[in-house]
Formats: sequence, structure tokens, C-alpha cells
Amino acid sequence: MLSVKLDDVTVGRVEGDIVAERPHQPEPPANITIAIANLPAQALELVLSRCTEAGAYAFVVFQADRSVARGKKLERWQTICREAAMLAGRLRIPAVATAPSAEAVIAAEDDSVVLVRDAPDRLAAMTTPNHLTLLVGPEGGWTERELGLTSRKASLGPRNLRADTAALVALSIAIAARE
Repeated sequence: MLSVKLDDVTVGRVEGDIVAERPHQPEPPANITIAIANLPAQALELVLSRCTEAGAYAFVVFQADRSVARGKKLERWQTICREAAMLAGRLRIPAVATAPSAEAVIAAEDDSVVLVRDAPDRLAAMTTPNHLTLLVGPEGGWTERELGLTSRKASLGPRNLRADTAALVALSIAIAARE
């Protein structure tokens, strides 16, 4: 990225001097995928947009046991991510995929962590691996069956957060812990 001091601007010509140069690095060093339970459209679109701006590597939208929303709008979701990536000046657009359940996400991802408010481990303390999938539950919370799918759980802290807020907070914590 260049910083230029303009000396002369006319209809046919622009002249100036380069005063600073720095590498353009809009992508975070960690590849953090957000696996989010299917939420009502407005909340899910907010997650896709804000997390793309903040540096999410990819998204997986899945049907949790308590998911209220049932639709798949993959083309719309990809458009939201593309527009947010352009806004943020990112070099890549996060992929958006779907999965039938949390179980399918956990089985497909090597390093997945289920976010649970009362988990003994804090996400902020997990500095490895560099590539991570964070599972964010539905508005009604995880069922006992879903909580039993994996022992790898992490907390964002003592507060009860909406799913859309939890996704952005978790992404920010995970990226910051790896920089």
C-alpha cells in the first residue's frame, strides 16, 4: 500500500511523490472458520457480514437441534460475504457451506471447539492450532446430545450472549490469541 502526496492535479495529469510504502496484509494469520447454527435471517446475515469484515476464513451454517430457521439461502449468504469482503479490503472471500448437524461439522473438521458459556477452558487461552473451527449454538442453546458430541469446549466468559454477538466476539478472541 502506498501513501502519496499529490503535488499537481489537472484534468489530464496527476503528479505526486510516494511518501510511504507498507505491505497490504488484510488477511489475518489464522484461518478461523465460524460454524453457526442456522439463525433467523437477520441475525445470520449479521454474523456473515460482520465476521467477514473481521477476518473469518470460512463459514458453515448447520441445523442444530434447537435451530429455529430452516432455510438455505446459499447464494444470498455468499453475496453478503463478497460485499463485506470488498468493504473490508480483503483479498479473499470466505466460503459459505452448509451441514445437516453439529455432529456433521465436528466430524468434518479436525480442530473444532464448541462454545459453551460455562466451559472450564477460556477461548482466549487457546492459542493453537492456527486453523480452528468455532461452533456457535442456536438461540435456544445446545442440547445435552449436542454437548456430548465432543469434549473440546471453550467459554467466552460469564455473560450470556446472543448467537450473533457470540460469533463475532469468538472470532475476535481467536484471531487476537493467534497474532
